[in-house]
Amino acid sequence: MRLLVTGGAGFIGSHYVRGMLAGRHAGYERAEVTVLDKFTYAGNRDNLPAADPRLTVVEGDICDAGLLTDLLPGHDAVLHFAAESHVDRSVAGAAPFAMTNVVGTQTLLEACVRTGVQRVVHVSTDEVYGSIEAGSWTESWPLQPNSPYAATKAGSDLVARSFWRTHGLAVSITRCCNNYGPYQYPEKVIPRFVTNLLEGEPVPLYGDGRNVREWLHVDDHCRAVQLVLTGGRAGEIYNVGGGVELSNRELTQRLLRHCGVDWSMVRQVDDRLGHDLRYSLDDSKIRTELGYRPLVDFDRGLAEVVQWYRDNSWWWKPLRGTRR
Repeated sequence: MRLLVTGGAGFIGSHYVRGMLAGRHAGYERAEVTVLDKFTYAGNRDNLPAADPRLTVVEGDICDAGLLTDLLPGHDAVLHFAAESHVDRSVAGAAPFAMTNVVGTQTLLEACVRTGVQRVVHVSTDEVYGSIEAGSWTESWPLQPNSPYAATKAGSDLVARSFWRTHGLAVSITRCCNNYGPYQYPEKVIPRFVTNLLEGEPVPLYGDGRNVREWLHVDDHCRAVQLVLTGGRAGEIYNVGGGVELSNRELTQRLLRHCGVDWSMVRQVDDRLGHDLRYSLDDSKIRTELGYRPLVDFDRGLAEVVQWYRDNSWWWKPLRGTRR
């Protein structure tokens, strides 16, 4: 079994790769993994094992059709994690998001059809649904993205579905809630707040902090992706939820407590443009069909992640100057 993992040096992709190489996925203990990563600011070779005979790392762009045509033959499946993913960066400039997320997905899937790779899991986000005041989104909910990032991910989802319908490519789509865990680039809220606090710096809280997000440990997300790879139906979408909804203010309070400081370390800043108020996923489909359920308790997982950043300043300190 040979797997191609796009974006495999990023936060979620590298966690999936490390788990695969560690034998965490039954039936895939001997799988060989090829990581394709552009190694932009968020792709980091330190996220991957230094040496493993089952791992091949290729630096390249998913928009490079020639590279994909040469690389894909012999692979049994593609796990498509590669994406530009930070909302603030998309607000500042959307062009890289449209290129990587939409054109890159189209280029990758065309190459899969051309080279005979039949199985693809396309990893997306709950942000494609927009914002929901009450209740939770099912997979049939209309797409109403409100940021350039979310819009380009919605576009990539539609491209993926079209390749299933037009070409018969066995594509499944996952839409996950907010992830947290080790090796997350420190522009995202949890690692940014934790690393700021560990450095004795205040944290920037958008607006009044009422915005609500659903949280899931990256390990649970990667288990869900594997379940979809092995048992998910082609052409189907699977929401992946965590069941823990917190306002940004509530999350901030927990992080302050874990870092041993008080609210005096919080600076409220102007709200993000187009900031969605609330996300919430109905993930009953993946639970019923594939037996998914989160295993990592949020409070325990958050404490462990804070400790990881405390113990691994060698990893994140060089990155702080490149974040936004």
